[in-house]
Amino acid sequence: MEFIPQFGSVAFTILAFILALSIIVAIHEYGHYIVGRWSGIHAEVFSIGFGPVLTSRVDRHGTCWQIAALPFGGYVKFLGDADAASGKDGAAIDSLDVAERRRSMHGAPLWARAATVAAGPIFNFILSILIFAGVVLVSGQAVDEARIGPAKMLPADIAVLQEGDLVTAVAGEPVDGLADLYELSRETLPPAPSLTYDIERDGRAMQVEASFPLIPVIEAVTPQSAAIDAGLERGDVIRAIDGQPIYAFSQLRDAVEASEGAPLALDVWRAGEMMEITLSPRRMDLPLAEGGFETRWLIGITGGLFFEPVTEPVGLWEAAGFGVSQTGFIIQSSLSGLWHMITGAISSCNLQGPIGIAETSGAAASQGIENFIWFIAVLSTAVGLLNLFPIPVLDGGHLIFHAYEAVAGKPPSDKALKVFMSIGLTLLLALMLFALTNDIFCP
Repeated sequence: MEFIPQFGSVAFTILAFILALSIIVAIHEYGHYIVGRWSGIHAEVFSIGFGPVLTSRVDRHGTCWQIAALPFGGYVKFLGDADAASGKDGAAIDSLDVAERRRSMHGAPLWARAATVAAGPIFNFILSILIFAGVVLVSGQAVDEARIGPAKMLPADIAVLQEGDLVTAVAGEPVDGLADLYELSRETLPPAPSLTYDIERDGRAMQVEASFPLIPVIEAVTPQSAAIDAGLERGDVIRAIDGQPIYAFSQLRDAVEASEGAPLALDVWRAGEMMEITLSPRRMDLPLAEGGFETRWLIGITGGLFFEPVTEPVGLWEAAGFGVSQTGFIIQSSLSGLWHMITGAISSCNLQGPIGIAETSGAAASQGIENFIWFIAVLSTAVGLLNLFPIPVLDGGHLIFHAYEAVAGKPPSDKALKVFMSIGLTLLLALMLFALTNDIFCP
């Protein structure tokens, strides 16, 4: 009987991965297609997937749009291309007249070819920016004050404040905004079942007792972490570790760090019921906002306050800025991570292959549509960045060839291109094999 839920979980993971990848590939290839069309280059085939064609249609521009049986990628085949990697079909090019050759990928001006190649990764970045901006437009951003928003579903003994209360001090420590409340909760306030709050309620100043601000409630669970493998969920409240009650998220953080990977028994409250969950923290490499990485013992959860912060609408310009900065942070962190792996500063197990990405897709989808959409934005940035690597067969490799042509005044010879493409394909396959090995053997 256990096979059925396991099969269901695997099927869900595969479907989530295919959906995420198909969206990202469609946007990437559409970038190539539409900029190529604008540049006067004719696309013969736009394919989502490889292998046998499941369905297709030809549009008024003469492009065949198709969905193929193997949904793990896609391509645009332009006039004069020999294959999906835009290799040159010399015989086909020679058979074209001057006007038709201008409409081919290999007969178009250099600017048109370079723009068409660069458009794929650029469209991936645009997708990421739009998603990140859209999320903050819909959800808003927390106001810059420690004002109590809607209460969360919590155990009855966790005393909270009333919605609308403005916190001005906790345990005698002045609170100057929401960020200050977070900082005090992490570093200064003593963990305790309750603390004294100075608040403003309906225009009156008063003191009340309430629970520690940053309680051990789970805001998010990291994919491929000890927490998600153990079944922890958003909204769970961790009440004790190895039988010792805890009141603050900092106590959980310290216990995880001190365990150095030893199993921890957690008493967990979930929707009115108590359960015990045992898990073992894992060493993880985390990107830092200022650059670089830190390695820590983690179980893979994010904590939160006992209330939802009050939010305010965000303007289009602010949302766009957030989208750009978030995309830039992912690019910077990815490049930094790659460099740190090459130099041995962090584990090469941070490089995921298709299995790891699929598992992350399923985990993100299982936590709700917003998490899944956010994951698509992150993966879209990663796909765009990977395609810009200067490896022949990738977009970055083609852009290197175009740069050479711009400097030398002529493209590399067909013989040289074939050699470079073979080398690039070998490097790409080796990278994929290494990542797949990580998926199988890394903890």
